[in-house]
Amino acid sequence: MNIQNAQKEVDDWIKEHGVRYFNELTNMAQLTEEVGEVARIIARRYGEQSEKESDKDKDLGEELADVMFVVLCLANQTGVDLQSAFDKRMYKKGKRDHDRHHNNEKLK
Repeated sequence: MNIQNAQKEVDDWIKEHGVRYFNELTNMAQLTEEVGEVARIIARRYGEQSEKESDKDKDLGEELADVMFVVLCLANQTGVDLQSAFDKRMYKKGKRDHDRHHNNEKLK
């Protein structure tokens, strides 16, 4: 599935199940909350904090998908074609960073 299809799938879901989009500020707060859930898993599973028993069943993939869902909502409601924006960003990063990381002594 490409990003454009994902945006449409989210929009269809909102229309069928969600009644309407939350406003942009609510979705921004929701995005922050979802990113926090991802951060908690990463910090405890891969970082130095111990993982609580109640967190061990948390699925990182599902939490990342929650982040993606809210990002797609924000793109839809603000009129952003995320596929086009992503393609443009990857092109820019490819040009700008082509040799940058290979020449970074810290990464060797």
